[in-house]
Amino acid sequence: MQNDLFIFNTLTRTKEKFTPIHPGRVGMYVCGPTVYSDVHLGNCRTFISFDLIYRFLLHLGYKVRYVRNITDAGHLEGDRDEGDDKFAKKAKLEQVEPMEIVQKYTVGFHDVMREFNTLSPSIEPTATGHIGEQIEMIKEIIANGYAYDINGTVYFDVEKYNKEFQYGQLTNRKLEDLLEGTRELSGQDEKRGRLDFALWIAAKPETLMKWNAPWGWGFPGWHIECSAMSSKYLGETFDLHGGGMDLQATHHTNEIAQSQACNHASPVNYWLHTNMLTVNNVRMSKSAGNGFSPEELFTGNHPLLEKGYSPMAVKFFMMQTHYTSTLDFSNEALQASEKGYARLMAAVKLLDNLKPASTSTSDITELESSFYNAMNDDFNAPILLANLFEGARIINSVNDGKETITAGDLEKLKTAMRAFVFDVLGLKSETSNSSADKALQGAMEVILNIRNDIKAKKDFVASDKLRDDLNKHNILIKDTKDGPVWEIPE
Repeated sequence: MQNDLFIFNTLTRTKEKFTPIHPGRVGMYVCGPTVYSDVHLGNCRTFISFDLIYRFLLHLGYKVRYVRNITDAGHLEGDRDEGDDKFAKKAKLEQVEPMEIVQKYTVGFHDVMREFNTLSPSIEPTATGHIGEQIEMIKEIIANGYAYDINGTVYFDVEKYNKEFQYGQLTNRKLEDLLEGTRELSGQDEKRGRLDFALWIAAKPETLMKWNAPWGWGFPGWHIECSAMSSKYLGETFDLHGGGMDLQATHHTNEIAQSQACNHASPVNYWLHTNMLTVNNVRMSKSAGNGFSPEELFTGNHPLLEKGYSPMAVKFFMMQTHYTSTLDFSNEALQASEKGYARLMAAVKLLDNLKPASTSTSDITELESSFYNAMNDDFNAPILLANLFEGARIINSVNDGKETITAGDLEKLKTAMRAFVFDVLGLKSETSNSSADKALQGAMEVILNIRNDIKAKKDFVASDKLRDDLNKHNILIKDTKDGPVWEIPE
């Protein structure tokens, strides 16, 4: 069994052996949702990916402090330092208070995460609950000479910071290259440098969400929020920081700059980023008309969807692509995942039916090692799933009497399969309560009883014909030593 965990570190662009700062303990921060609208699938993929990482670290025996924030202030449209506040704009449209918007979409976010069976983080701090910490951090950055106040707005001085540290190290870009890609400052712009960004933004008379600070009434910049909250709960330097790859170039780059300017220490040892979503190989976006919400995906209420897909089938689908690779949605892929998920769960359900023998025809220790080897290789869920299907093959083969397994290996197989399917991947059984499914279940019980009566009369031709006719309608009857069972195969 591979004992060392290796992680692809965005900061160094290499796969590195994971060594936590404090043995046996892990500090992990993930940038959470901006709760001014329904959570989108890109966010869901990120949070499901880090739930997998969190679960595996727990499985390995680490004591993990997982911090995932709620952004409920300071996020302006276009992720810039000027423009409308996303919360205030939505509040005006709906004629409610901004914090009503925050509450509504925070609850909605938690509901969706519950549908995907993700674990709650250890701490879920809000930006508005940590204004004091952000003000103190800004004061320290100013005192260290890396920020300046103009008319109540505090800007981070990127070029001065770059003289001591490397701005842009997360994306491996030099300051000169970054400057080439930005516009020249206009005479109206109060910033000293083109790349300077706001730590604190002066409030306008009409600003709804504002707080008093040494520089006047205003609100925090988006980036300082995560720096303040992560350092408060995880320390000036911690183990893991994650988020979507769209945050890498600006948000996470600015987090590093702020934290180093404040604490003179690199804030994070390992940076992890999830990749983007596409639909039929086109990047998912509202403007392209191919963006659908989790709710639309579950119900099938979208022109691009042929039907609705269950949360576990969607989660299973996401696990089939490594978190650093592009994930492409299509009806064909989702429907294949439905069948794959059902096949895996059906095999796990059979575990308690297996009878031990005096010998094992498969190496269960090697199979278990393959599960760990996959996850220890940068949390490689697709390889883990392939190995779990090998476990499913063994289960089905033993159940059909084609292979044998000892009592000791059977217990090892049960423990390993359940641990990685339920505890690590976070999958769960889905039982439908629809009237149609209940009717089908009842009808099949009647049919199997009728078939048993036919077989009891030794009319095997009629019994086989009934089985074959059902098979034509994609209902498979299997005669086992414990009696007949039925399933709808892929």
